[in-house]
Amino acid sequence: MPLHQGAFPEDVCISEQQQQVDFLDCGRGAPVRMECNNPSDFRIEADGVVYAARSLQRSPQHALVLLVKAIDGTTQQQWTTQVRMEPPALSSHVPPAGNTDLMEISFPSRRNSQLKRMKRDWVIPPINVPENSRGPFPQELVRIRSDHDKSRALRYSVTGPGADQPPTGIFIIDPISGELSVNKPLDREHISNFHLRAHAVDLNGNQVENPIDIVINVIDMNDNRPEFTHQIWNGTVPEGSKPGTFVMTVTSVDKDDPKTANGMLRYKILSQTPESPTSNMFTINNKTGGIITVAAGLDREKVPQYTLIIQATDMEGNPMYGLSNTATAVIRITDVNDNPPEFTAEMFSGEVRENRVNVIVANLTVTDKDQPNTPAWNAVYKITGGDSTGRFSVPTDPTTNEGLVTVVKPIDYETSRTFVLTVEAKNEVPLARGIHYPHLSTATVSIRVMDENESPYFEPNPKLIKLEEGLMPESALTIFTAQDPDRFMRQKITYSKLSDPANWLRIDPNTGRITTIATLDRESSYVKNNLYNATFMGLDDGKPPANGTGTLQIYLLDINDNAPKVFPQEAEICEKPEPNAINITAVDGDLNPNAGPFAFELAHRPFDVRRNWTITRISGDHAQVGLKIGFLESGIYEIPIIITDSGNLPMSNTSYLRVKVCQCDINGDCTDQQHIMAAGLGTGAIIAILLCIIILLILVLLFVVWMKRRDKERQAKQLLIDPEDDVRDNILKYDEEGGGEEDQDYDLSQLQQPDTLEPDAIKPVGIRRLDERPLHPEPQYPMRSAAPHPGDIGDFINEGLKAADNDPTGSGSTAGSLSSLNSSSSGGDQDYDYLNDWGPRFRKLADMYGGCDD
Repeated sequence: MPLHQGAFPEDVCISEQQQQVDFLDCGRGAPVRMECNNPSDFRIEADGVVYAARSLQRSPQHALVLLVKAIDGTTQQQWTTQVRMEPPALSSHVPPAGNTDLMEISFPSRRNSQLKRMKRDWVIPPINVPENSRGPFPQELVRIRSDHDKSRALRYSVTGPGADQPPTGIFIIDPISGELSVNKPLDREHISNFHLRAHAVDLNGNQVENPIDIVINVIDMNDNRPEFTHQIWNGTVPEGSKPGTFVMTVTSVDKDDPKTANGMLRYKILSQTPESPTSNMFTINNKTGGIITVAAGLDREKVPQYTLIIQATDMEGNPMYGLSNTATAVIRITDVNDNPPEFTAEMFSGEVRENRVNVIVANLTVTDKDQPNTPAWNAVYKITGGDSTGRFSVPTDPTTNEGLVTVVKPIDYETSRTFVLTVEAKNEVPLARGIHYPHLSTATVSIRVMDENESPYFEPNPKLIKLEEGLMPESALTIFTAQDPDRFMRQKITYSKLSDPANWLRIDPNTGRITTIATLDRESSYVKNNLYNATFMGLDDGKPPANGTGTLQIYLLDINDNAPKVFPQEAEICEKPEPNAINITAVDGDLNPNAGPFAFELAHRPFDVRRNWTITRISGDHAQVGLKIGFLESGIYEIPIIITDSGNLPMSNTSYLRVKVCQCDINGDCTDQQHIMAAGLGTGAIIAILLCIIILLILVLLFVVWMKRRDKERQAKQLLIDPEDDVRDNILKYDEEGGGEEDQDYDLSQLQQPDTLEPDAIKPVGIRRLDERPLHPEPQYPMRSAAPHPGDIGDFINEGLKAADNDPTGSGSTAGSLSSLNSSSSGGDQDYDYLNDWGPRFRKLADMYGGCDD
């Protein structure tokens, strides 16, 4: 409780549960240590709270006095006070109903006379109010008094949360008497303490005291049950665990004050389900909630799970006054490998056809009491006997846990007809300590092999034979036969040819004898690296038939059957051979020693070969050809060269070297046009050039035809010029006599049939050009055959002239001017008036020829 000027009050009343002693250090700031004279029954915390160290039994009629000492940590100065212990019903802090005399607190005088006593302003002890009080309300708590109330009238008030601030209306004060009261029940779990400020003013509202803080502590009552953080707790423990093995921890919380018995919890197990093998397989730490095993015998295969009902009680587990709550703890027993796999039978059997692989021949079943699909349940199989060649394996089926006996290497029925395997089964993890594998963890597997028709095989394959090339047809080479692995079936094998690229060989279907049907040639394109490969098939008569193939390799030895040739076959040389010369090489399809070194020689004919050319051997395969004379005219020359190889029976051959002699520049390169020819154009290039020339000629021809057609169209348009146009605009001027080529393009058929030039039958009626002659009957001219003799043209012209002279209108011929060539009639006898109807161009002619003589 607050003390003024470092003094303690002479006595303080507290309840049996707790009280607080506060020390006013008068601004010293030094730490203060508090002690009591009865430490076995009471203890004082650093904050001044007094606690009962044990349960006290005393008479309610007598108060217990406790002496409290405060010691200054720096100066070691001491102060003392008394705390009087009374029953709660008589506590001055919570006076009984109707009691109007509130406790007055008197402060003792300072025991140290050397210190000057300072003026006291307020004496307000801390106020402890139990929560959940039933009233009646308002309930007086304390009287607030100022020393100035003796000389003047004062008015008291309080401010702060719970008074004039939210939550408002909890505390009220009598403004005249200063009695502070609580107006409703308090809840410590909601608000554990209140801090108010008291004021004293005169009737004029003037402050007569400095405001002072009032602390109201809410005393905890046991009004909250413990609450588990989870209603169902899950834990695990391995089977076979020893006593004392930790399982899990359960926790609960209590909203009451944990520093008091109201919030101190204790745990215990109410029940265990099932109660096997005992009813107390587990225990719980009553303070921490930790669950451990207390008995042996946890067996997952018998009891896979336990359910515990856990109770938490406050008031330190007092069953009479404490509040309780329960939760469920589910403990699952985890599996350990304490059960080995056991075969369901001691003997298993199966069968398999020979030469089959990756096939399952037997299924081995086991039982395991451990938890399925765990390493303690999964089986691993191992063959421990009967498979020295490693032809079998036993993988595990992940779904059924069965052992699958599988063939991994082909089995030959003729070698092994049965197998007896010994298989052992274990788990993926070792067995628990002290447990051994029983007899049924090993089983025997009997496997029977069934015979099948196997394919014949050639031995050796491939088969290699060596022969000289040039072997004649119908020559026997070898016997190539196949073996039948089915020794017990006694089958017959027939042979046939599968592959013979050059079609050189034949095989007897019964004996396998191979003979030639053509000459063997090592230089054939089907021979690679002197080897010729042919493939044959052997077919047995089993059901179903089986076949096998074999390859015969014929190594052909070379003989001298190819004459050498010159290479290259074309070359160039300058007219003046210096410094150029021609290097040639002899090539031979044979191999050494049937090839080089070669002998080179110029042929004796023609006679000028040796006169003009010379050949010099450089090495066994090379020679050099050059001009023997100082100059040779440009051109193409063919030089016959005789080349002889070094075979046992040498072969000679005359090869022709085509040499182009040309003019050369200073670098020795041909410079004339024939250089291009010497280089040689391919057939494709020549065809392409010819096609380009033909296309160019066609384009030129089309252009000429188009130009002629355009000129004809232009001349036809000029005939349709308006007669009113100036005649000078339509005059065509030629710079040479007789007109151009177009005037000479005659149609002799028109001389035979002039009426066909412009027949009247095809003209529209009433339509004619303005300058056209009037329509008059025209005389008939003699017809000429389609192919006249050249001598008849003159007669035809003379007959036409006669007809024109006898025509009074002059319309008998399109070339009317020809009538004056040899006409005996005079022009004056003609009537030219019809020219007036031909337009303005002929009117002047009518005047000239139709007028008088003058």
